[in-house]
Amino acid sequence: MNKHYPDSEPAVMNEKIAPCLNGMAILLGNTLLMLLTAALSVILPVLGRINVPLMVLCGLYAGIAGPILYAGLRILKPNEALVLTLFGNYHGTLRGPGFFFVNPFVSSLNPVSRTAGAGESGGHELSSGKVINSASRQPQGNKKISLKVLTLNNDQQKINDELGNPIIIGIAVIWRVVNTAKAIFNVDNYHEYLSIQCDSALRNIVRLYPYDIDGDLDNEKSLRGSSQEIAEKLREEIQSKVAVAGLEIIEARITHLSYAQEIAAVMLQRQQAAAIISARQKIVDGAVGMVEMALSKLSDNNIVQLDEERKAAMVSNLMVVLCSNKDAQPIVNSGSIY
Repeated sequence: MNKHYPDSEPAVMNEKIAPCLNGMAILLGNTLLMLLTAALSVILPVLGRINVPLMVLCGLYAGIAGPILYAGLRILKPNEALVLTLFGNYHGTLRGPGFFFVNPFVSSLNPVSRTAGAGESGGHELSSGKVINSASRQPQGNKKISLKVLTLNNDQQKINDELGNPIIIGIAVIWRVVNTAKAIFNVDNYHEYLSIQCDSALRNIVRLYPYDIDGDLDNEKSLRGSSQEIAEKLREEIQSKVAVAGLEIIEARITHLSYAQEIAAVMLQRQQAAAIISARQKIVDGAVGMVEMALSKLSDNNIVQLDEERKAAMVSNLMVVLCSNKDAQPIVNSGSIY
């Protein structure tokens, strides 16, 4: 085993605040010192007071040290952070709005800026073919990490549900960075990592539920009928996968849900048939109740005495009238019913 690459788990990255000073004070102080040292290096020879060590120090500060100190100035806007490294080691994170001065030899790190789109009209196209919402785009070369609430809207996917039916589904994920150290050092690109994990979690959840359920299975959950519960399980599934990247999933919602094109027509016919059957059942139940009530009223009020054959004929006529798709055509009987 190579001693430089021990077989052990990677170190847990915890975010820490980078040491810093007031940037405005350093800017004004450094500018004044540069002007003073430059003036001394010119004035001393004119006055005939040549002090070689002092002149060398003034020249070094005005020409080298002063400009280097300017490299340590950093400006951050609200909901922005800057991850700093010093000679390969994690130095700390700057958070919050302000004008800061940090070690001028630190470097900012943000791998997302290498792949972010340069224009405001373009999207962030990932290797998996997904497009990041414009809220999460960053100008190319920008090393600052956005702490704002962002939206990830992946392409719609074709996935088989619990019953094996292919469906088209799309989701929108609301997220933000909560641990910049984990986001930068634990994964290569947290935008791509989140996008891939969203796809994986979506497939895992969709395979556990059917697209829809029959009316007699009221206790069963489905993708169409239990959107709130499915969204919460989806959020928990994604959160468990992206916690290592220092991301927080605020909300995950289904934005599109439909059957795949190859079975959409068949499933539409099935839904129509189920709706017709359900409607017919209600019509028959109502018609039976009305016929029973009519016979009961006629018998209780002694309006007419009907034998079993006449009752059967009356029931048949009433059921035809009440359950027919078309309006009944009345027939006037001028004779006796006996």
